[in-house]
Amino acid sequence: MKISCASAILAVFLLSTHKLPAAESAMVNANGMALGEVTATEAGSEKSGEDEETNLAKQLANPISSLISVPFQANEDFGYGPSHNGYKFTLNIQPVIPISLTKDWNLILRTIFPIVSQHDLFYVENVPKSLHIIQNRSQDGLSDTTQSFFFSPKAPGPFGLIWGIGPALLYPTGTHPFLGTGTFSIGPTVVVLKQMGGLTAGALMNQLWSVATEGDRKSVSQMFLQPFLSYTTKTHTTFIINTESTANWNNAKS
Repeated sequence: MKISCASAILAVFLLSTHKLPAAESAMVNANGMALGEVTATEAGSEKSGEDEETNLAKQLANPISSLISVPFQANEDFGYGPSHNGYKFTLNIQPVIPISLTKDWNLILRTIFPIVSQHDLFYVENVPKSLHIIQNRSQDGLSDTTQSFFFSPKAPGPFGLIWGIGPALLYPTGTHPFLGTGTFSIGPTVVVLKQMGGLTAGALMNQLWSVATEGDRKSVSQMFLQPFLSYTTKTHTTFIINTESTANWNNAKS
């Protein structure tokens, strides 16, 4: 009995001398909260921040959103002109300015300033030297400016459609005869789109008719059509695909 009692006393002594490692106590901040613990307020703030970023990405994908923005769009075109070797680079500066008219309606002012650099668009090959024709093969500068006024409801319409309609104006701001039409034109414009999650799909179009021309420049009856599709990822990166088609009906008649 003495031996077993001594063994029990020795075991207690050893355990008290060499304590078993206990779980580490959690570090706390000044508010008594464990570090790394997310409060309800912080979680709400993070969610609110994500919602705000998602909403901003959606507005940037919407050409008639109630958000002041200045998008830049770069286009490259190949195979132009009678020689089929023409090249054209266009940088469109497209400021968008929303104006609140009433509690239900916005006026979206959208302007496009095209800066163009083109080569051999009007170059004709194998012109006889006896004609003494000097061809201007390259042109750089500003092309015609397009300004659109979209009257758009602040709330989406039926089926969640976002739309705007109004007049469009074409100003003869071309710095070279080969860079512009030399006409002041006016006509209707419309845009329709739908946003579903991170997806935005829609189309923008206008039809312009000349109301004044410079000198011997020809009048135009011009249609522009731009379908577009964009997708915004969960990291708020947006991928955009669009096509642009232009038709001058006066040229088609001739």
